[in-house]
Amino acid sequence: MEVVDYDLGPERRDAAPDLRVLVVGPGPRSDSWAYVTAGCWAAMEKDGHGLEFVMTAHVRDQRFIELMAMIAYYHCGGHQLDLEHSMPIGEPWVPGSTCDHLLISLPYLHGPDLEHCPVPEGHARILWTLPVTTAEIEFRRRHGHEALEQVFDEAEIIPTDPFRASVA
Repeated sequence: MEVVDYDLGPERRDAAPDLRVLVVGPGPRSDSWAYVTAGCWAAMEKDGHGLEFVMTAHVRDQRFIELMAMIAYYHCGGHQLDLEHSMPIGEPWVPGSTCDHLLISLPYLHGPDLEHCPVPEGHARILWTLPVTTAEIEFRRRHGHEALEQVFDEAEIIPTDPFRASVA
């Protein structure tokens, strides 16, 4: 595991002043890389409860660290995210990908033990940021979050595949 200090810059620093991204390499439970925010909870907690976010990717790349910083700023800078929310990336997840949004979901790939994380002053809930397409976000708006997740299950998507086909 590597801890990357991430300064959002002078205009944005106050949103998450102590932001770090934990970069966790593949191991016995997963062949993927995990990127986890650390600092959202401290910036946004209420009554000891707050969120952090995890993204799972096929490789170790600075791009994913930057995306986690983008998520942290979006969440802490005025667009408070939560389960079943989404966030536009404004560009492909990686070059050539049709995934251009992030869907906030339960951390299915990592199991329920990751979701609930005790911290000294309370509890952090870690939610998964799943790259999805604009069409999938539109499907979710029409049919609901649960319906989209069911379609993902039926299609057996590989969530770390940046070039996967849209299911909607």
